[in-house]
Amino acid sequence: MLQLTKLDPFDGLSQTLIDEINRIGTIRRYPKGGVAMRSEDTLKHFYIILSGRIKVYQYNPSNNREQTLYLLGHGDMFDVLTVLDGKAHEVMTTALDASEALELPIEKVREWIDTNPAFNRAFFPYMARQMRQVEELATDLSLYDTSTRLMKLLLKNLDIKNPLSHLGLLHKLPHEELASMIGTVRHVVNRHLQQLKKEGILDIERKQLAVNDVNKLLQKVEHEY
Repeated sequence: MLQLTKLDPFDGLSQTLIDEINRIGTIRRYPKGGVAMRSEDTLKHFYIILSGRIKVYQYNPSNNREQTLYLLGHGDMFDVLTVLDGKAHEVMTTALDASEALELPIEKVREWIDTNPAFNRAFFPYMARQMRQVEELATDLSLYDTSTRLMKLLLKNLDIKNPLSHLGLLHKLPHEELASMIGTVRHVVNRHLQQLKKEGILDIERKQLAVNDVNKLLQKVEHEY
């Protein structure tokens, strides 16, 4: 039996619901580089990421290209679409780190959506954020060049209060993964990162990125709009 005392991003869950989650939930562990949640898994189960990073993406075998849709980290959920429509979400997943997820029966999650306001207060805003993220990705791929897309990705993951720290989920992410997130290839990302470093905006050391000049980065992005 699990021993969870709280569950991010859910705040204010009753002790009764926490006890039920501990009783019916299962911890799934995924090794770094391995497949995480499969489409067929999400027809029966709902997942909340406890640790690590999991990439959700589409892949085209004809040209060996992939496009990252989401990068899931602590507190993220998967798969909200299948919870709502009951259909398999044909995407692929890979654990970028050794990761853990809480697995819950999908029918129980649907029951909580119908009956538990505290669960809904986290579930529906999260669903809206994911929808906005996909809309923003589609817009960026259509309207902006790769340099602007990369800068927007950096800003999105930047902790404004501590810009010299690592960039959230981008922390030590290989450049090919950054490329997958903005719809390009590694050497293009490398070129843009080196340009930002040359301009004094970024510091790059052993795949770790730090923003040295937030205002200059903002100005460059705004100039492209």
